[in-house]
Amino acid sequence: MITRLLRITLLVFAAASAAAHAQAPFPSHPIHVLVSIPPGGAPDISARLIAQYLGESFGWSVVVENRPGANGNIDSEQIAKAPPDGYTLVLHADSAITINPHVYGRLTFDPLKDLLPVSSVATNQFTLSVNPQLPVKTFPEFIEYARKTKPPLPYASGGNGSQHQLMMEMLKQRAGIELLHVPFRGAAPATQATVAGDTKVVFSGSASAGMIQSGQLRVLAASGNQRSKLYPDLPTIGEFYPGYAADIWLGLFAPVGTPEPIVITLRAAVQKLLARADFAEKLNVSGSLEPLILSPADFSKLIRDDNEKYGKIVKELGIKTD
Repeated sequence: MITRLLRITLLVFAAASAAAHAQAPFPSHPIHVLVSIPPGGAPDISARLIAQYLGESFGWSVVVENRPGANGNIDSEQIAKAPPDGYTLVLHADSAITINPHVYGRLTFDPLKDLLPVSSVATNQFTLSVNPQLPVKTFPEFIEYARKTKPPLPYASGGNGSQHQLMMEMLKQRAGIELLHVPFRGAAPATQATVAGDTKVVFSGSASAGMIQSGQLRVLAASGNQRSKLYPDLPTIGEFYPGYAADIWLGLFAPVGTPEPIVITLRAAVQKLLARADFAEKLNVSGSLEPLILSPADFSKLIRDDNEKYGKIVKELGIKTD
C-alpha cells in the first residue's frame, strides 16, 4: 500500500513539474549560441553583440560558445541533435548551410532539413588582402604577379568549403591564375597567417579591420556587388571581371521542431536589436558588416536560392571534401 501511494505521489509530482516547465516563460534559463569560428570573425562579433544587447534590453542570459571545426559542420550536427526547445542555437555564415552540403560527402545531417531558420542577422562582403611584403599595390598588379609566380602563391581560407575558398577558386578561374589553398579553422587564424607571411593572400572580413588600418595587410579589391563604404576608392573585383560578386549573410538557426511561439519570440527580439542604430554601428567594424532584416519567407528564399547557386559553382569548380 505504501509503495503504491509512493508511486502515485511521484507520478503526480512529475506531472506537476512537467506542467510548470511547459508554462514557464521563455527564456527561463540561459540560451547557448554556438559559433563555428574562433573569436574575431563576423559570426563571433555578431553573436556576442546579440548576446550583449539581449541581456541589456530583455534581461536574457545568452552564452556564446566558440566551437571551430569542419567549416561549421560540428556545430550543425550538435544543433540537429539538440532538444528543440530554443535554448541551443547556432549563428552560422551562409557557407555552413548552402555550401557544405555540396562540398562534404559524409554529413550525418542535412542543414537544410535539420536546422530551422530563426532570423537573418547580417550581410557582409570581403576584401582581397595581401601581405604588404608582396610587391603589388593594385588588383591588376596582383593578378599579373600571381600569374608569373612559381610555385603558386599560397592563399588562406577559413576552411574547406568556406566562402573564402569558393571566392578565391572563382577568381583563379576567371583570371587564369594558380594559387595554393591553405585552409584554417576560421577567418581569424587565416588572416593571422597572411599577416605573418605564412600565406600571401586572403579574402578578409571583420577579423582583419584593425590589421588593414595598421598596415599589416594591404587591401586590393572588394568582393561584393558594390564598393565598400569603408574603402570607397577600392574597386570591386567585378569591375575587372563582370559578373564576379560574392556577398555573404549570417543567420541564427535552431533545431527543427522548435515550437513556433519560441521561434517567434527569438526572431522578434533579435530583429528589434538589428533595427537599432547603435547596434548597427557596433556591428559594422569592417565597414561592410550590416544588419540584415528579412521576413521568414524572404530568408527561406535566400537560403534556397543560394543553395542552388553554390551547388552549381561547387560542381563547376570540382570542390569536394570527404
